[in-house]
This record gives sequence, structure tokens and C-alpha cells, in this order.
Amino acid sequence: MFTGIVEERGEVVAIEVAGDDARLSVRGPLVVGDAREGDSIAVDGVCLTVTGEPEDGVFAVDVMGETLRRTSLGTRSPGDPVNLERALRADARLGGHVVQGHVDGVGHVVARTPFERWETVRVSVPTDLARYVAEKGSITVDGVSLTVAAVGDDGPAEGPGGLDLQGERSWLEVGLIPTTLAATTLGERAVGDPVNLEVDVLAKHVERLLASGALPGGPR
Repeated sequence: MFTGIVEERGEVVAIEVAGDDARLSVRGPLVVGDAREGDSIAVDGVCLTVTGEPEDGVFAVDVMGETLRRTSLGTRSPGDPVNLERALRADARLGGHVVQGHVDGVGHVVARTPFERWETVRVSVPTDLARYVAEKGSITVDGVSLTVAAVGDDGPAEGPGGLDLQGERSWLEVGLIPTTLAATTLGERAVGDPVNLEVDVLAKHVERLLASGALPGGPR
């Protein structure tokens, strides 16, 4: 489990493709300071398992084809920056919100509005995830815990550069403070870039319980 509080901006060092799968080598001196084989590290919000012992601040992870297809990791290249977070310790503060590292879908940055010291960023949301996103609720974008400032379902069918957004007509907006802009990759995500989204798992559990009739107000 994670909190969505990014500890370090890392860098993809190498990608070895083997069939549908891949092995990523990532540089992250801080997060590998106490890492061992089998530990979990979130890379751009994707929970991955450290393979082998880290060396010289670099750790390796195996990424299945399913993960490459369903997250933005399939678009990463050597030299790309990534957000890194170690798994939550039981005695640590929960600074963000409960994050599993299980990406629900990929959205795209569709607009950035700069202000004097911060920015509002609009992100498209896959239609099947939109019901879990609520104003003032929590969302994880590329592993960063953020508060939803606004939501809507009137997004365009075509995004920047002819990007097909037919399945992402819903959108959310978040505000990025100077710390987030500087300490995470969200400060440089350009319009059109894909981003990993993880909705609040509590919303999914409540929906499931209501649908099963286990909670008052659900079907019988």
C-alpha cells in the first residue's frame, strides 16, 4: 500500500523487452536506500516488485504485458523521469490517501492553466471510471495523491494532435502547488501526454456492497 506522496523523481535507465513483457531498470537513490529483492516500489503509480539486489542506486522490475498495455509504462523510454514511492510502513503517517498502486486506467492531459505560482491541470477520464471521481475527493495521477477540484462529462471527442478521446469524454481538474510541480513529473507533463489514474478504492468497495445488497439502500 502507498500514500501517493512521491518520495523521489527517478529516471528510467534501461528497458529490456522480452516478448510481451519487459524489465525496467530505474535510478532512484533514495527509494533503494533500504530496498531489497521482493520489496514494492510504485513507479508512476504502478506497484512493482524489485527484482534482484539494487546496485549503485538502480533497481530492476519486471513488467507484464498486461501492465504495459493498461498503464503509461508502455510508453516510457530510457531517460524519462518517473515518480517513485516506497510501500507504506505501518508506523508512518498517511500523508495522502490509501493508494494501492493498481492503476485503473489511463487518461490524458488536455489542458494546463498557469497562475502566478501554481497550475490547474485538466485530465481526461475513461468513461467507466468517471463515476468514482468526485469533487473534493481523492485521485492518484501518475502516483501523486491529489484532491479533485472539478469534474465534468462534456469533454471533446478529439484532443490535441487529433488524440481520440471518444472513450474519455469525462474530465477532472486538479490544482498543482509549487512543491508538486517541482518534486514530481506532473510539472512537465505536456498536453496530450498519458497519465496513470487510480480512483479511490473506497468508492469501488461501496459500489460493490450496494450492488450486492449488503448495505441499506442497495438492491435486494
